[in-house]
Amino acid sequence: MKMRKLGSELEVPEIGYGCMGLSGIYGPVEDAHSIELVRQVVDLGVGLLDSSDAYGNGHNESLLGQALQGIRNRVVLVTKFGQIRKPEGTTICGTPEYVRQACDASLKRLKVDHIDVYFQHRVDKTVPIEDTVGAMSELISRGKVRFIGICEASAKTLRRAHAEHPLTALQTEYSLWFREVEKDILPACKELGVGYIAYAPLGRGLLTGRIKSVDDIPENDRRRRHPRFFPENLAKNLKLVAELEAMAKTYGATSAQVALAWMLAQWEGVVPIPGTNNAKNVELNVAAVDLVIDPKDIARLNEIFAFGAGAGERYMAGALKGVGI
Repeated sequence: MKMRKLGSELEVPEIGYGCMGLSGIYGPVEDAHSIELVRQVVDLGVGLLDSSDAYGNGHNESLLGQALQGIRNRVVLVTKFGQIRKPEGTTICGTPEYVRQACDASLKRLKVDHIDVYFQHRVDKTVPIEDTVGAMSELISRGKVRFIGICEASAKTLRRAHAEHPLTALQTEYSLWFREVEKDILPACKELGVGYIAYAPLGRGLLTGRIKSVDDIPENDRRRRHPRFFPENLAKNLKLVAELEAMAKTYGATSAQVALAWMLAQWEGVVPIPGTNNAKNVELNVAAVDLVIDPKDIARLNEIFAFGAGAGERYMAGALKGVGI
């Protein structure tokens, strides 16, 4: 696997792996299958694994704790804190006390003595970002965390956080379908020397071309509640995907590979973390690092997937309140 840097120090594979789908977000998955898949992912050279204590309320981290036995030293391990999910809803917490408590709980579930990159999953509007990041930096001095970052923050918050303690990366959603981060988030990352981890780089499966109707999404899959997959929006989005698929054929590639190659060409500080429950898809994603897209086709993709071209919001209304803070 080719490598690139997040921030000034951390070297990671050009493509990582998002583990969220291993905890039932997109339908049930057997733990035995997931454990084996994680080990296959690492064997394929995808040594950047992204988790969170919110995925399955700790299940995802516990799963990784089992899967990484004997191979921990081959992995850059990423996890997050700050979204507390209860039956009555999700709350965001970024108090220094909670930062320390959450980290210790994650270390225990992951069965490791340190986390490579520790992210605040969502910004807590009630706590100054300096207080949260200050507590996160203490974890570094105690050897529990190597690097820190924040997720779904505004450029203003990113600058404040980075001034308190250097951040290694920012993580937000980014794909051909959702390019809003190019307006101010990516420029801020470049200015500050902060790396960028792109989750949902395939539009939660939309850009793979495998979803042709809502019927292609399992009944218990959370994507059925995402506006981009509502029938009226999906019909419009599929027209964009059709053009992506046509271009991919000219390269003898899949639409997912072209979408990932497009992203890798945007900036050397961007690292996409597509998720999948299929090892073959991981192999295909890895092959995208060797796919070179002609600059004319990059420009054409930018035209097809212009800002606002995608139909539907990227989250439900309630979830949108927690991003871009």
